[in-house]
Amino acid sequence: MLTPTHAVFPPDFIVTLRGLVGLHQSIYHRIPPQGIYFEALAEEAFRRIKKPVAVIEAGGRNQPRHDLLVEGNRISLKTETGIGTNPTHITITKLCTTERRPWEATVLVRRVMEHLGRYDIILMFRALWKTGEVRYQLVDIPVDTLRRIDTVVLQPAGRGQSLAADVIRDGERTFRVHFDASDRKCSIRGLGIQHCVILEEWDVRL
Repeated sequence: MLTPTHAVFPPDFIVTLRGLVGLHQSIYHRIPPQGIYFEALAEEAFRRIKKPVAVIEAGGRNQPRHDLLVEGNRISLKTETGIGTNPTHITITKLCTTERRPWEATVLVRRVMEHLGRYDIILMFRALWKTGEVRYQLVDIPVDTLRRIDTVVLQPAGRGQSLAADVIRDGERTFRVHFDASDRKCSIRGLGIQHCVILEEWDVRL
């Protein structure tokens, strides 16, 4: 049985991670922690609050380079920190990569579902830019929401052999899944923030 998200990320973890992000910003004033740098801060925050944490290294095709295992929960860490970060919609530029062959809709969906099967929790760190300040967010993206990719019928999208589809729930578009044939990336676009859980947000003056 999985530990509830609020127990995986208790208040002392949030406070500690905020402090580490602040330390990072004191050195890199206008560069939020991205990618492996945020991963390192999250791992350090768990260690400082004495919560057992293990790093899961990549082990094969389509696996992420870095994940954390906390109390039996497999956590994927993502960041979205560019100037164009949308306050109401989330983008995951690289959910995973797929092999080029066979480039078929059913195979692509199956590979993404296999990939999502490796996660229990997705934690995203976001930066929303304003004049003179930045708002940071820690967001829990429900894996079950992304698993609805299994319900779509992919259609040609853009140039080449790229494929995409809207994921609909209760008559509303939840997000768009896109498979780019040029770089084999599966991305998530326009995921409404209301379909996720904001664990914490705070403003920092620049």
